[in-house]
Amino acid sequence: MFKAAGVDEVTDANFADEVLGADRTVLVEFGADWCGPCRQLAPVLSAVAEEEGHRLKVVQVDVDASPGTAAAYGVLAAPTLILFRDGEPVKSMVGTRPKRRLLQEIDDIR
Repeated sequence: MFKAAGVDEVTDANFADEVLGADRTVLVEFGADWCGPCRQLAPVLSAVAEEEGHRLKVVQVDVDASPGTAAAYGVLAAPTLILFRDGEPVKSMVGTRPKRRLLQEIDDIR
């Protein structure tokens, strides 16, 4: 998967620990190597992870390598962004977006 700098990759094996058991809100990007828009979103995710790391954890899930997690959350398109709080999905967004819009959508949930 096209990895965003400063963003950890999460798999089916560690999703529960890294996302559901996290001590803060988690933004999960479900993407894939073949996904052009996912590549466009990578620098946005890196910037959000760097700027908001104190209150928001940002991770990526490769839908091809971790199909179980993608299926469990109804991910049908890439990129899909899901915001988790206290182990529960609280917002789902499909497609790319600029950093400012993404941060606004995250702030709407908090």
